[in-house]
Amino acid sequence: MKILVASHTYIVDLNCEKFKTLAQLDPNLEVTIIVPQKWKPGGVQNKIIEKQPRFEGNFKVIPIYNFSQNNQGLLTFGTDIIKLLNEFKPQIIQVEQGVKSFAYAQLITLNKWLNLKAKNVFFTWWNLPYESKFPVSYLEQYNLKNTDGLVAGNQDAADILRDHGYNKAVAVMPQLGVDEVLFSPQKQPELAQKLGIKKQDFVIGFVGRFVEEKGILTLLKAVQALPEKNWKLLLLGRGELQAKIIQESKDVKIEDKLIMLESVAHDQVPQYINLMNVLVLPSETTYQFKTLTAVGWKEQFGHVLIEAMACKVPVIGSDSGEIPNVISDAGLIFPEGDSTELKNCLSQLMLDPALADKLAEKGYRRVLENYTNKALAEKTLTFYQSLSDK
Repeated sequence: MKILVASHTYIVDLNCEKFKTLAQLDPNLEVTIIVPQKWKPGGVQNKIIEKQPRFEGNFKVIPIYNFSQNNQGLLTFGTDIIKLLNEFKPQIIQVEQGVKSFAYAQLITLNKWLNLKAKNVFFTWWNLPYESKFPVSYLEQYNLKNTDGLVAGNQDAADILRDHGYNKAVAVMPQLGVDEVLFSPQKQPELAQKLGIKKQDFVIGFVGRFVEEKGILTLLKAVQALPEKNWKLLLLGRGELQAKIIQESKDVKIEDKLIMLESVAHDQVPQYINLMNVLVLPSETTYQFKTLTAVGWKEQFGHVLIEAMACKVPVIGSDSGEIPNVISDAGLIFPEGDSTELKNCLSQLMLDPALADKLAEKGYRRVLENYTNKALAEKTLTFYQSLSDK
């Protein structure tokens, strides 16, 4: 089977591991990823990534000249893509720019014009209800009409597109898996000593942006209500609430329990997660449905959850978006924004080490079965095979 994937996501080599693993599942598989030749990451001023080709046996990443260097929906590719399609002749074409993307419409149209007869698949994270208005509605309808398979990053995304008339094959799985070798249980005594964490300390962890929608202020309020025992709050990230977090911790006299770190490289994050007795993802939904569009945000997946679970660290999450589906029964879930219930969840794990160990083990097994790059590659291949059989 020949598989072609198009997305700006894969300009980052680390993000390619799932598809690289997919190519290794069967010698008869060939996976080619096309990415923009030049791309400007969101929020990074004056930085343009210029991607170089990557060839590893039957796995390839090929940069293609692109129009629009920073807009996912407007991204399209130059005419050199025609030669690649004619030579490669894919049987699956998957575009990961969303349902309303021009790149997906472009690949659908070229699939028809070149008579490739490939199955059209797209990936989306979008999990907020919306209405489409002409001309965007026409683009969406064209893309959905010509779609053979949908990969949704969360259940809400699948349900929303069902509401928009899509009635064909759906697989729900995240775009990226977790590296179970990098994210694995590892004792970190030297790092703990460096950060002033003692053996008896119960370390409550958070990894993410310091912004209101990530629920970090709810977490801060919850820990304030904990009994005066040996606990620490370890925060990894950065954001607009950083100064407020520091000031509030001083106001309630818990600044000695706060450890805040920023600019931690991704390959070092597992070391810090392995210091934690629990990782908390207290995300809070902010969207409001307005005329023809949805404004705001709710948690699309929560990748840090599966990273923590892979390290055998128990997790607590709010009920925002996809979090309950990711955790399932392998962690604790509380109503978003409810600091009292979050405090109760934390107390449960602090007072019941056996429960914490049980959830850590369940989370670890859940990750290995569902969220490693290999597990996702196998699920992806099964989905592609089901489309090819139709």
